[in-house]
Amino acid sequence: MPRQKFKYEATEKFGESLTAFRPWNTSRLSIVEQINGRVAMVGFSAAVLGELITGKGMIQQLVGYVNWYLNLG
Repeated sequence: MPRQKFKYEATEKFGESLTAFRPWNTSRLSIVEQINGRVAMVGFSAAVLGELITGKGMIQQLVGYVNWYLNLG
């Protein structure tokens, strides 16, 4: 059986991919950024809702969770 030859892409220099013939797939990047932004909005809304329900700030809530976790054992 003959040896298979692999066709590798040429290596790029640091920062070359932004100016190369084949730049990043920017349409996919915009979709990913939209998803990240929406998840961040959900997380921020959950933090504000938690503050309204408990009457404590985010730091106080985190300290409460850490104390609860450490006192389990």
